[in-house]
Amino acid sequence: MKNLESRNRVCFGLGTVGRDMFYSFEANTLLYFLSDVLSLPVWVFAAASMILSVMRIFDAFNDPITGLVIDNIRSPWGKFKPAIAVGGILSAVFSVLLFAGIGSGWVFVIVFGISYLLWDVSFGINDIGYWTLLPVLSPDQKQREKTGAFARICANIGMYIVMVAWQPVTSALGDTPKAWFWCAVVIAVVYLLGLLIPLLGIKEKRTAPENQESTTLRQMFRALLKNDQLMWTTLAMGLFMVGYCTTVNFAVYYMKYLFGNEGMYVVLVAVVGVAQLGTLSVYPMVARRMNRRQLYTLGTILVVIGYAIFFFAEISLVLIALGAVLVFVGQAFIQTLMLMFLADTVEYGQWKLGKRNESITFSIQPLINKIGGALATGIVSLTLIFSGIKVDGGTVDAIDNGGKLIIKLAMFAVPLLMIVVGYIVYLKKYKISEEFYGKILKDLEK
Repeated sequence: MKNLESRNRVCFGLGTVGRDMFYSFEANTLLYFLSDVLSLPVWVFAAASMILSVMRIFDAFNDPITGLVIDNIRSPWGKFKPAIAVGGILSAVFSVLLFAGIGSGWVFVIVFGISYLLWDVSFGINDIGYWTLLPVLSPDQKQREKTGAFARICANIGMYIVMVAWQPVTSALGDTPKAWFWCAVVIAVVYLLGLLIPLLGIKEKRTAPENQESTTLRQMFRALLKNDQLMWTTLAMGLFMVGYCTTVNFAVYYMKYLFGNEGMYVVLVAVVGVAQLGTLSVYPMVARRMNRRQLYTLGTILVVIGYAIFFFAEISLVLIALGAVLVFVGQAFIQTLMLMFLADTVEYGQWKLGKRNESITFSIQPLINKIGGALATGIVSLTLIFSGIKVDGGTVDAIDNGGKLIIKLAMFAVPLLMIVVGYIVYLKKYKISEEFYGKILKDLEK
């Protein structure tokens, strides 16, 4: 049993490396590709940016339907692996089309919009199928924390490979649309090869009752809306993700226009990456000494102090690095905890409603990520225009103090407010403590 758990943990974690390389390339560079590489006219850039925001929100509400379909899959390969495979192949194809830069004017907008919608839908299928494996691998909270922390380490390795490499690699290749296209192709191939690890290596445990009937559309809404702990977790996660994504998406613009040295962006990402990976490495050890509420409090305090430093830090790379490390160490704790909260609502929903729906429950994660990313994209896009960075046909080399203040408020003040409000929601409304979860498992065993 222990060998199986270890193998599943390793395969599940390693599979996230390529996935997060793939997702991070789209999530963190696509807006930059549109604004600084293609040099689109303002109206085309605004239209494409609006597509990123609106389509993410529109598609986010399709994710519970995707979860419903996956929960009703009955195949020799289980419920989740078919979704992982099909969603992976389709999302790889549409990702390449996003960076192909097909057409100009309205033709570009239409092709880009269709490609983005299909990419978003297909990656959602893969994402829900993949993360739904987590509660299936083990019902034990400590085992989930080990698996979740290892998966976050691997995912962050994939993310930071892209975050550190995309700028120097694309610059070395000439920073042309063609160079970006081939980078997208390579990352898509790595993504698909990485999916073979969990597809071939994980042995899925069947945790739902064998005689459980298929879930209907009406039961899907019941599984979501009647699971009060899932709803409060969704609100807290959503607020956190909007703040987190906004700060991340601003990073390259901050280093270019406020600090004045775009090349140091790579150094900043590397420092933050090492700090986050170190935090995730010690997470299981820290979790043995602190309960989840204490960990969330610690993470939020670090984020608040980090943002306070970051707001005044553009005069010094040392201050920038210090503020960034505090913010992202705190966020590493919070992100891992959010994954654990979401996993525990699966058993809570089964205990409260009498039916286990892993994929419907975990469809909330991509829904939150998409809405968070959409709102963050909207915030960043509007800030680029109102701060004076984005002008017709390209970008400017420098902005005035008013433009810098606009960027700082959007990058730090707004995200900090959302993250703190999310923490307050958790304190007031989330009640699945370690003791309560133990009672839920005992009741389910009976």
